[in-house]
This record gives sequence, C-alpha cells and structure tokens, in this order.
Amino acid sequence: MAAPMAAMAVRESEYEFDRRGVLFVLSSPSGAGKSTIARKLLEAEPGMGVSVSATTRPIRAGEQDGREYHFLSTEEFKARAARHEFLEWAHVFNYRYGTPRAPVKQMLADGQDVLFDVDWQGAQQLFQLEGGDVVRIFIVPPSLTELERRLRDRATDSEEVIQFRMKRAERELSHWDGYDYVVVNDDLDGCFEKVRTILKAEREKRSRKPGLIGFIRERQEEAIAMGLATR
Repeated sequence: MAAPMAAMAVRESEYEFDRRGVLFVLSSPSGAGKSTIARKLLEAEPGMGVSVSATTRPIRAGEQDGREYHFLSTEEFKARAARHEFLEWAHVFNYRYGTPRAPVKQMLADGQDVLFDVDWQGAQQLFQLEGGDVVRIFIVPPSLTELERRLRDRATDSEEVIQFRMKRAERELSHWDGYDYVVVNDDLDGCFEKVRTILKAEREKRSRKPGLIGFIRERQEEAIAMGLATR
C-alpha cells in the first residue's frame, strides 16, 4: 500500500518537487551500531520523524511514557494488535514491541520521512504493508568476533544474555537478502555517511516525486511552442 502523497515541509529551491515520504528502516544484530547510527541520522536530519514503538516491557528509570516507548500491558497490546493498530509487531527478548499505525500515517501525510529501528521481522512486515515506500538497510559488524567484543565492552549484559544475543545475531544475519542495502559497520563515521547517502538518493527517486509529471508536461508544451517537438 503506497504512502499518501504530501508536500515537502521544506523547499530549498522552486524545483524541490512534491514527493512521498520515505519509510527508512534500519536493522542490525544487537551491538552492530544501529542505535548509534539512528541517533546520528536524527541529529543530521531534523525534518525526519521517528516512530515511537509500543512495548510490554517494564518502564525503566529515567524513561517517560510516549518518549522512549508507549508502555502497554500485555492485554492492551494484544487488544490493539487484534484491532490492526500496529504496522508491525514482534516478540523480542520475551516482550512485545510494535509500531503504532496512526502516528506514522500522520507523519507521512505531513510530508515527513520516518525512521524505523526494527528487526528483520518488522522490516518484512513494513515492506509487505507499504511496498515501494520502504527502504531497508541492514547494518552488519565486520565479524562475529568483533560483535562479541562490542557486547562485552558495553558491560551491560550477563554472560547468558551475551550468548543469547550472539546466537540471535547468527539467525539475523541469515536474513540479509531481505534488505535493499547491506552496510558493514567497520568504521562508525564511514558507515553513517553511507547510510545518509542512501537516504538522500532514495529521496530523489522519480517514483517518489509525483510533482515531476506536471513539470515534464510543461517542458513538452514549451518544446512545441518553440517548434522543437518532433511528433
């Protein structure tokens, strides 16, 4: 299902044509750098919206409902899922996480690109629902040895959790071919620049710019008036 057509919020020139928003999906195994790159992207692209997920996990100290997540009971989450109020949802580490549909549709209607930080299942669900408006990027570590080192350096997980994340990473890597782009994060700044370049290129796709049709027709009429048309 295509996203609604909407005018861009900011125009840098008169030839910035109306375009549809981009549903920009970032996925990676835990520890590969996805969250850091997502944060840098939001800092560099102030006009980009972010999807605030709903979750059944308990709220943590310093978090605020509606900012980090929409915190729901398991019963409320199930009820909303049954009413198809999520664009995607999945079980992650014994809790449910999902993307509320209405806020995303509103951002697209306002002409905003929307950033999604989801796993391969979420990326697949979004692509099934939104089709060509979804751009999927998979960020991978240079090696599993390096990934394990990063997880240990974070010093936030027990040995059991680290091993669970490593096994999950192996499974996630098997879904690499379900993405439009695969970027190796061997250097954080270099990886970020590649991701941002992909976003800029995807914004310029002809298929995202319905406003181009009128512009080209005007140029064709101009050619006829100038006696340049060959047919």
